[in-house]
Amino acid sequence: MTKSTVEPKEENRLVRYFRDTRAEIGKVTWPTREEGLRLSGIVLLITAVSTVVLFGLDSLLAFIIGFMLRTF
Repeated sequence: MTKSTVEPKEENRLVRYFRDTRAEIGKVTWPTREEGLRLSGIVLLITAVSTVVLFGLDSLLAFIIGFMLRTF
């Protein structure tokens, strides 16, 4: 009786990628709903403040450059 030597099939890279990705997602500690809402609010607040500050700086510099161009 002869034993057949069956080599294991090479694992498909795509299948292995999705399997590993699913395993890693299972290890993630997801924030609670309250934490998610609070952190989203902080991000929106910082974005709004940054927008106002950058708009102010842009307007100031545009005024200064326009003034210099008209003067000289």
